[in-house]
Amino acid sequence: MPSITRTFATSAPPEVAHAYLADFRNAEAWDPGTKSCERTGGDGGVGTTYRNVSSFLGREVVVTYTTAELAPPTRVHLRGTNEQFEGHDIFEIRAAGAGSEVTYTARMSFSGLSRLASPLVQAYLPVLARMTVDQLRDCLDRQPR
Repeated sequence: MPSITRTFATSAPPEVAHAYLADFRNAEAWDPGTKSCERTGGDGGVGTTYRNVSSFLGREVVVTYTTAELAPPTRVHLRGTNEQFEGHDIFEIRAAGAGSEVTYTARMSFSGLSRLASPLVQAYLPVLARMTVDQLRDCLDRQPR
């Protein structure tokens, strides 16, 4: 199962970081692969669903994300699925001075023919994680206090 974890600092306090990360529509700004992300159900709480269209390794992929867990202001867990994919994006947020330290974990599993891509995905994850963390930090740092 490909996975990666990265920790970074942001000037956003935990409450601000949590609110931003809990609204997965913001992935359009911080996720380099996301082309669009729209809320399809729910009020933003646990059980809220999103339709995410991403470009990944040269292919357009549609994934339904569901807010699996919200523990303000310390944790956001989103679960993404489609016919051949299950992914978990987990954000753990801790106060650090006037800002926060965010640990981002991405875990994914594939089924069917997509399983064959797992080694390629694992090799690409460090590159994708670096881009994602850079964009996510920039977005969080720009959030109003």
